[in-house]
Amino acid sequence: MKTVVVIRDIGDEKQHLGVCYVIDGKKVIFKCESIERGWMDNKRNVSCVPADMYPLKKEYSPRFKKDLWELKDVDGRSECKFHAANYARQLNGCIALGETRADIDKDGYYDVTNSRETMRKFHKAMGNDRDAVIIIEDLIKFDEYEKEI
Repeated sequence: MKTVVVIRDIGDEKQHLGVCYVIDGKKVIFKCESIERGWMDNKRNVSCVPADMYPLKKEYSPRFKKDLWELKDVDGRSECKFHAANYARQLNGCIALGETRADIDKDGYYDVTNSRETMRKFHKAMGNDRDAVIIIEDLIKFDEYEKEI
């Protein structure tokens, strides 16, 4: 079974960026950038999921009309999926993947580029598996820092 690891390294209440790895055994077989909404106390549709380990299942999504990877057993949440998006505002508690970080829309926040193609590569790396594990870690604890704006 493969392990997906997302290490968040930049974030605030608006969005989190990180690096996503797909690991098969002890070998990293895929690496890309990740983007999520910011931490908003795990509220549905507006918050990233809490950092933790979760089962990950590939299931058909009626909304997207294709198989997507979904995080399971997220306390108080459902339908937290991996899908294509370039901006955090396009996500409702899901995770999107991209090739690089860039401020595409010039709003002062990094976005992720080439998300559709990156998601295709992610699905290829996951192969025919339908079950995996995801580990989400915050490199720094964002709520421990005072904001100075």
